[in-house]
Amino acid sequence: MSANRLLATYLNDHLAGATVGVELANRVAGSNRGTSYGAPLARLSREIEEDRATLEDVMRRLGVRKDRVKVALSWSVEKVGRLKPNDRLLTYSPLSRLEEMEILSLGVEGKLAMWEALREAHGGDRRLAKFDLDELIKRARSQRRRLETQRLKAASEALDH
Repeated sequence: MSANRLLATYLNDHLAGATVGVELANRVAGSNRGTSYGAPLARLSREIEEDRATLEDVMRRLGVRKDRVKVALSWSVEKVGRLKPNDRLLTYSPLSRLEEMEILSLGVEGKLAMWEALREAHGGDRRLAKFDLDELIKRARSQRRRLETQRLKAASEALDH
């Protein structure tokens, strides 16, 4: 398999994950609007959307076409994932908040790994000169730290009763 094909597969896998991340981040932010979690999660949601758009731009500049089937499938999987009961059938549960934040944490960790891999493999690629990969890495680390603060608070509320 050629390096270009491997890169396309890799970036499309991350785009699929970013699609799930955007949907989940928007849902978590919306479900927590009006709570102490609301503002930090709304900011994180906006940043995750921006990062997905950046990834799409990176793909365009590298000549990688979007795998629309993979992206659509990931979007569908996120929607089906909403059906999982978390101790309450029709309302948002503290366990829902915790588990959703944990999934977001995994996604942010994956995004961080992707930016680091791109910096390693394509840091000198002039097609990516527009992007500050170091700044994207720094931002992902910041997102992870901020999300961890919220996640631990949610864990205390969900599991300490």
